Amino acid sequence: MSTKESPMKTTSAPPVALIAGPTASGKSAIAVKLAQALAKRGQTGVVINADSAQVYADLQVLSARPKEKEMAGIEHRLFGTWDGAQPCSAAAWAARAKDEIADCHANGAVPILVGGTGMYLKVLIEGIAPIPEIDPEVREVVRAMSTQTAYAALMIEDPLRAAALDPGDSQRISRALEVKRSTGVTLGDWQQAKTGGIGEEVTLHPLVLMPERQWVYDRCDLRFAQMVEAGAVAEVEALLGRDLSPDLPVMRAIGVAEVAALVRGECTREEAIAAGSQATRQYAKRQFTWLRNQTPPDWPRVESQNIDLETIFASLLQD
Repeated sequence: MSTKESPMKTTSAPPVALIAGPTASGKSAIAVKLAQALAKRGQTGVVINADSAQVYADLQVLSARPKEKEMAGIEHRLFGTWDGAQPCSAAAWAARAKDEIADCHANGAVPILVGGTGMYLKVLIEGIAPIPEIDPEVREVVRAMSTQTAYAALMIEDPLRAAALDPGDSQRISRALEVKRSTGVTLGDWQQAKTGGIGEEVTLHPLVLMPERQWVYDRCDLRFAQMVEAGAVAEVEALLGRDLSPDLPVMRAIGVAEVAALVRGECTREEAIAAGSQATRQYAKRQFTWLRNQTPPDWPRVESQNIDLETIFASLLQD
């Protein structure tokens, strides 16, 4: 999301609360507390998942999906909705989230988006570029290039995009080059024509959790160890038993590879926990970076764990 313009509105457009933050920052608990605060005022809050791992039914434990007790009687949607064999893209999630949000509004409820998957939130709020299908022949030629060759070509055909990319970022370089060659229009120009976002249709009430990093990292370590004790091994065994493509998002979720190595006898339990904890911390670090750079500067950011919901969501919780 652009840091220059906020999609928040101050009109009578229907409300949407949004709680974003890195993994293990306590987002889910805050979402439930907000729903409970709404209930005290005679309103209904519905928590809608915006986490790319928690969408999969196969990842109850490793995604830290809220348990029944943690939901505290509050309705939760889009948690465990996708089967692991079906990849959930940002566009697919946004389409479902829009439907859930519309349903909430139709029934007088307040949707509470909660998650740390930046691309999900970005596509939902800003929309998505209507890029046509890439010509298969163009894609084949571009993907066969070395990263150096593709980057050199991009510097000529789309210098603005090339300047914005790391010369070693093969995936984004290939994408930009294939879009320009297949459509004749640069990726940047396509992105200027985004459609389908809800940013102009709702009154957004956002909160970005940015707690002290070491506190989050310590929680990541503790939580991953608890996951291994609480059924993550059996969960990954079942996932491996499905013989799914390793390229599927569910197979690339944080912790799956590390626990899979334990299941296959390639490492000890302690080594798997150490590797999984490290992967989780690295993911949290990327989320911190995205949230700091990609969310609008006027979105409230909270570092303390003592969050005053009545103040932050004052306009939403007004009697």
